[in-house]
Amino acid sequence: MGRVLRVGAVSYLNAKPLYHRLSEFAPDVLLSMDLPSQLADRLAAEELDVALIPSVEYLRGAASGYEIIPGFAIAARGPVRSVKLFSHVSFGQIQRLALDAGSRTSQALTQIWLDRVHHCRPQQIELLPLGVPVQESTADAVLVIGDRAMKVDHSGFHEVVDLAEAWNSLTGLPFVFALWVTRSGVDLGDLPAALAMSRADGLAHARDLAESYGPKLGLDVATCFDYLTNVLSYDLGQPEVAGLRRFARLAADLGLAPEGVDLVFHRHRDLAPSR
Repeated sequence: MGRVLRVGAVSYLNAKPLYHRLSEFAPDVLLSMDLPSQLADRLAAEELDVALIPSVEYLRGAASGYEIIPGFAIAARGPVRSVKLFSHVSFGQIQRLALDAGSRTSQALTQIWLDRVHHCRPQQIELLPLGVPVQESTADAVLVIGDRAMKVDHSGFHEVVDLAEAWNSLTGLPFVFALWVTRSGVDLGDLPAALAMSRADGLAHARDLAESYGPKLGLDVATCFDYLTNVLSYDLGQPEVAGLRRFARLAADLGLAPEGVDLVFHRHRDLAPSR
């Protein structure tokens, strides 16, 4: 690739197949880990050349020249298990909503779903600080994402919903949580090919990943393996692109993303850009 590319990813279990052995496939990559929201901020500040960022952050940064690296995503075509809304009241009666600070896409998805399905726009929205157990929040409802969402006991809540499943019921489309995104003008060289090799190798070693990380997360290996191979989709195909476009429109309707954002995909510098 000729120079070091600064690439940022998340340490959540759901992302691990996307960068498995990436440093071996792309030795010129400097890979760093951070929270999804922080990765988005670092990409915007040009501290990273490529980042796995929440899809809503692509929409918010598109005017700055963001480009999607084609073919890759963290998406779900049904229940995702790791993005849930826990409510002490009926969903239509939520007035105070706490949103997990880790993912801005899931924050937007929660508000879209409540508005579209339950005609509910909570009067007070706050962040659930990282590391604070959902049970300690005094809000009417709490959004929890990531590995910890898979371990929260449902029994103490009036209603619980898996938001990817809820999105699919609402739209009939997959939901795209995260994308590999770069800025216009960044020369990625062979990185897209290396990312494809990483994903293929990561999925081929999904059981190894499940055995390595499941016990650390307090999850059994079978659950982790099923999560990586059946629950999640790592492709950005036509259904996922359609889902992303629908999300863009609905987010804009609530003022959670700019109006009229087009999806721009990265192309090698010797090819014409595609929109």
